[in-house]
Amino acid sequence: MANTYTQLYIHLVFAVKHRNALIKKEWSSDFEKYITGIVQNHKHKLLAIKTMPDHIHIFIGYNVNHLIPDLVENIKTSSNEWVKTNKVSNYKFEWQKGYGAFSHSRAQLDTVVNYILNQEEHHKKKSFRDEYLEILRKNDVEFKNEYVFEFFDRDGNWE
Repeated sequence: MANTYTQLYIHLVFAVKHRNALIKKEWSSDFEKYITGIVQNHKHKLLAIKTMPDHIHIFIGYNVNHLIPDLVENIKTSSNEWVKTNKVSNYKFEWQKGYGAFSHSRAQLDTVVNYILNQEEHHKKKSFRDEYLEILRKNDVEFKNEYVFEFFDRDGNWE
């Protein structure tokens, strides 16, 4: 539509089903490139992407003509197929249901990009569970524990 201008930045977070550590370093770069292509094909601007063994962070300049739930569904479905087609995992790969989507201002771009790109260092000090719950709280997102990603304690029990 003429005379319509937008500038929105969205941080997406979602996890591998059952929080299994299935994303391996050997193929994570190719996986990130594949997901980058999905994001760009829908005319979003990829600002940062980082896969961890059990979850992913994607930061985009958001194209308002493509709904976030549709983008996430497309990423999940297509990347599941990529893992299967490329036979990079000996286990069934699936993403958990649900995702987090958080908005950021232009002034926060560098901070969020650096945060995402430094996930490995960050997770030496903080678990994904603690990280995700902190993101929810910092963004004043009301949540119920039973609807947050499936998390396990150190003994492998459901939390």
